[in-house]
Amino acid sequence: MDWTRTISRHTRRLFVIATICLFWACSFEGYKFNGASIDYTKTKTIQIADFPIRSSYVWGPMGSIFNNKMHDLFISQTKLTQVKRNGDLKIEGEITRYDQRNKAVSSEGYSAQTELTMTVNVRFTNNVDHHQDFERQFSASASYETTQSLSSVQEELVTQMATDIAEQIFNATMANW
Repeated sequence: MDWTRTISRHTRRLFVIATICLFWACSFEGYKFNGASIDYTKTKTIQIADFPIRSSYVWGPMGSIFNNKMHDLFISQTKLTQVKRNGDLKIEGEITRYDQRNKAVSSEGYSAQTELTMTVNVRFTNNVDHHQDFERQFSASASYETTQSLSSVQEELVTQMATDIAEQIFNATMANW
């Protein structure tokens, strides 16, 4: 009998079983691989208010794009029930900045690239554990070539920034590292 092969085979089996158990345990009830760490026995509901636009520069669809991204992300990544009021968790705020600036200059001295920035102020209230409450700003930027018009790329860039900011907010509120 070859002991080396027997031990090696048993070691591989134990490793596979341990790995499966680890994945199963880490995805059970509390911790998810998306970064969320929620005790569903204590926290069952979330209230996400619509974020109004309070910036001096406004693009009409921006508010609904951002608000939809927020709601969709929390629905798809948690088992929390979204409620209109009295949530265990409450997220509210406003879009405070939406502007563009020249990012790069060409050799001829003209603007070659423009950067679009979106900033959102967030107030998070955890009615289960008020030690986790905060008010913070989250920002995202996206650039486009000046040869393109803002109107031709605006929806794509705003969607990209809204997704990025929604993920930042999700990580700040749901991942208690």
